[in-house]
Parts: sequence; C-alpha cells; structure tokens
Amino acid sequence: MQTAQHTAAIGAASSTSGWKDRSALIRAGIIGGLTGGVIIWIYEALVWVGAQHLMPLAGIPRNATGLVFGRDVQESLGILAYFVGTGIHFFFTLVWGILFAAIWPHFRRRGYEATFVALFYAVVAWILMHVAIMIASDNHPNYYDPGVIIGGFMSHIFFTVPLALIVKKHFERQG
Repeated sequence: MQTAQHTAAIGAASSTSGWKDRSALIRAGIIGGLTGGVIIWIYEALVWVGAQHLMPLAGIPRNATGLVFGRDVQESLGILAYFVGTGIHFFFTLVWGILFAAIWPHFRRRGYEATFVALFYAVVAWILMHVAIMIASDNHPNYYDPGVIIGGFMSHIFFTVPLALIVKKHFERQG
C-alpha cells in the first residue's frame, strides 16, 4: 500500500521529468541503448566490413579496446580484447540510452519528433565520444577525414534512431 507521501513524490517526479518513475526511465534507456548498440554493429558489419572492407568482421567487438587503450593493449589482451571491447561498447550504449531517456520528455513537451532529436543526438554523441577517444588514446582514425566524419555520423544515426523510437514508445506506454 502506497502512502500519500509516496504518491505525491511520484506525482512530483512525473510532473518534472515526465516519467512515471525513475525505473521506467532507466528501463527504457537500457532497452533502447542495447537495441541501438546491436543495430550499430549490424550497420558496421554491412557497411564498414561488407561494403568498404575497412576491417574484418571479427574486428568489430575488439575495436573499442583499441580505441580506448591503444592498439598495443588491444593486441596484448588477445581474445580478452573482444570481451573488453564488447563491454566498453555496451557500457556506453547504456549510458547514452539512459541519457536520451532522461532528456526525451523535455523535447516531447516542446513538440519535437523523436527521430528528429535522434539526428542531433547522433552528432553530439559522435563528437563527444571521439573527443574522449582522442584524449584517452592516440590510436584513432583521422577525425579530419571527411569519410571518417560522415561514416561516424551515419553509424551513430543507426544507433540513435532506434534508441529514440524505443524510448518514445516506452514513454507513451507508461501508465
């Protein structure tokens, strides 16, 4: 049985954030982030591996290890680099997913469509992630290369659009 104070607290949180409760926000962000994380890897497999031949398919999961810790660490970890890279990748998809779920009600109240917000979110996510990579490691592609920039933005759009649509659907379903 809920107390009047608990009900009032939920109502206050709902009126400020738009989410029924914090767990709904986190759940939507996690589901959206994981889905976007899988879809970005599918995009990379089809485009970076299949069409552009930039890396082998097996290079996708370990890519984050090299970007964060450098190629020497990536090579020294051997098979463990696949697990570390996968962990890094999905950790950040969860963080970006929960962050999107937290900001989505703000844009929804102002009448923006989720996919529209996702396009800008993709650009911001790519820039911030790659600035962090440049700070953490000197093992990164040439971020001044237009092909790298466009490819990065495209891959992140394939992450943020499904993320945004899932968060939007969860937001609308909460009752």
